[in-house]
Amino acid sequence: MLNSVLIVAAGRGHRLGGEIPKQFLPVGGICSLRRVVDAFLALDAIGLLRVVIHPDDQTLCEAALAGIDDKRLLAPVHGGSTRAQSVRLGLESFCDTGSGKILIHDAARPFIPARVIEAVLAALDQAEGAFAALPVVDALWRAEGDHALAPVSRDGLWRAQTPQGFDFKAILAAHRGHNGEAHDDVAVARAAGMEVRIVQGAEENFKITTAADLERAQAELLRLEKARQPD
Repeated sequence: MLNSVLIVAAGRGHRLGGEIPKQFLPVGGICSLRRVVDAFLALDAIGLLRVVIHPDDQTLCEAALAGIDDKRLLAPVHGGSTRAQSVRLGLESFCDTGSGKILIHDAARPFIPARVIEAVLAALDQAEGAFAALPVVDALWRAEGDHALAPVSRDGLWRAQTPQGFDFKAILAAHRGHNGEAHDDVAVARAAGMEVRIVQGAEENFKITTAADLERAQAELLRLEKARQPD
């Protein structure tokens, strides 16, 4: 069964500001998109990989992926006006590839560990869908403005990450039948009645959304470099 990967890189990153979308901004000299692509292609279990991009970002994408000599990397496709539309268009591009499982991952999560990718793939042997997530451990409060109103139970609550993996035919059908936006692809899958399981995510698998996240990414690089140094 062919394992494919769709990297979602069609967003504009308005919350971060600036002219260059966040997935193309350098993090330690290498943009987030390139780090993500390299992480997935480092695994033999991955058979195909494609990036879905905004039509205006063709040149940025070509620069980010320059020098990759791997036949598993397919030409990028253009997305739509929403994330859900972009994912559907990306999925459609895999129709004739023989994909059995597909992982969908945000280009703005540059530090995805191999163990998380492998865990999601393994979970798909027992379910139509699976995704990485972390349990909510902080106290939760419902508020009105800056006024605390009431505590909210955190029991059974998880912080979703990507990759989110699915049986290819099932998630393609789910997206084709979905109207409007969705929080993520798990929401699309569950709306279609698909069974989805959770696997343990990783704190380092955070999403770059704000300027503070970029600073955190730089700090994570330093941590990783220090961890690789011999004692």
